[in-house]
Amino acid sequence: MTTMTETHSATASSPEATQQARPPYKVTGLRVLRSEWAKLWTLRSTWITVALGLAFLIAFGVIAAYQYSPGGNANGNGPDLADADGLSLTLFGVTFAQLAFGILGVLVTAGEYSTGMIRSTLAAVPRRLPVLWSKSAVFGLVTFALTTIVAFVTFPIANHLVSGTPAELALSDSGVVRGLLGGGLYLGLIAVIGTALGALLRSVAGGIATLVGILMLVPNLTSLLPNSWQDDVSKYLPSNAGESMYSLTHDAASLSPGAGLVVLLGWTALALAGAAYRLVRTDA
Repeated sequence: MTTMTETHSATASSPEATQQARPPYKVTGLRVLRSEWAKLWTLRSTWITVALGLAFLIAFGVIAAYQYSPGGNANGNGPDLADADGLSLTLFGVTFAQLAFGILGVLVTAGEYSTGMIRSTLAAVPRRLPVLWSKSAVFGLVTFALTTIVAFVTFPIANHLVSGTPAELALSDSGVVRGLLGGGLYLGLIAVIGTALGALLRSVAGGIATLVGILMLVPNLTSLLPNSWQDDVSKYLPSNAGESMYSLTHDAASLSPGAGLVVLLGWTALALAGAAYRLVRTDA
């Protein structure tokens, strides 16, 4: 009787029995999203860079509104903002905030390659592509949500500073809500592009240099093109297409808000496609 009991206990505690008793682990899209959410907010660089990006958005918007004067430099009030409106003053800091969120996007993916953590990530998610989609979705949506909230908070402050001038706008004015949402959406897509560049280049320095080149240097280099080409080329660049999404007024040299969104989505899809191809085809 004792022998039979010992045999039964040994069988029940064998590795095979323990493995069968343990519930099977299954990789799902939701679990990958939760994993990427946790990794994003456990990094100190996330909190610092997000805080800087939001501070740029608020501070430069308020400063631009404070410096605004219908007479521009003629009144000695800083940069020439004579043709600005309340929306453009509110979103004056987008140019600076895009660098903060784009660079953080690069760090989200390229940082795992520099530390070697990507091997553990891909071992847990062997299909690989869900990792890229989850990183991009989490950081892009976080950026869009935070920057949109900050834009709506900054708008009344900026308009209070320009109250009684031609730049003053109300939230109910045509194009204002669309512009505030467009600014947040633009920054969200720039964050996704940064994430894709980090996965594509697998280098923090290379990803940041490429991002800064695309957003800041290439638009200035279009001045080297023939005059007949400049407007046709420059308006399709990511930064200029994004600007048309949140601008209140448009001219022949810029795209409509809808066309600008389509162009920027195309650039985002191109960056993600390159990152996905390298992620699948090459080793970590």
